[in-house]
Amino acid sequence: MRSPAVQKGNYNKRCAIIAAATAVFVRDGYIGASIDAIAEEASVSRQTIYNQIGDKEKLFAEVVRGITEQGSARMAATLATFPDQPEDIGRELVEFAVRLTRNCLCDDNSRALRKLIENEGSRYPELFETWKDYGPGKNWPAISARFARLARAGDIELDDPDLAARQFMALIGADLPNGPGEIVSDAQLEKAARNGVKTFLRAYGKRESAPAL
Repeated sequence: MRSPAVQKGNYNKRCAIIAAATAVFVRDGYIGASIDAIAEEASVSRQTIYNQIGDKEKLFAEVVRGITEQGSARMAATLATFPDQPEDIGRELVEFAVRLTRNCLCDDNSRALRKLIENEGSRYPELFETWKDYGPGKNWPAISARFARLARAGDIELDDPDLAARQFMALIGADLPNGPGEIVSDAQLEKAARNGVKTFLRAYGKRESAPAL
């Protein structure tokens, strides 16, 4: 049995390899990336990568799995702050939307995964099987359930919570900058959230009161 120190060392080495692989895959694409480049980036030997994780395809799958699992955990934590009993639904949805975009759409890992999917998803769909298991589709029921509760409480009016959840996500991300390496400021997050929520409530807000955002 390996000692705790050895196990910790292997874990740290594995984390360094996955971080390096993420950077190299995003930079060079799946075809352009090489085990040698990843080994150099991680300051380990080529053999260490094979011993720790395996070949390039297994390494890519591990990168996608790690990013998506972390993203799901952040999404769950952020969803726990959803305004289930809002006193000011417009303001509270804007605040939630800012948290959601900051934590789950604009963080470095999410941006890296989106770039990988854009660049490699159509050519190598099999490499993203893990993303399908852990990715956004897993979160839709949790998001739509919260909008369904708001509708039952009379805070919004809707017939299809799943559709409303997808539209909410699309609207709050519509005005966010999406350039390579572009940093999104707090002011941009706030503006995108405010515009998205305003449009969302025009469609789903209670008819007797227009949103003032």
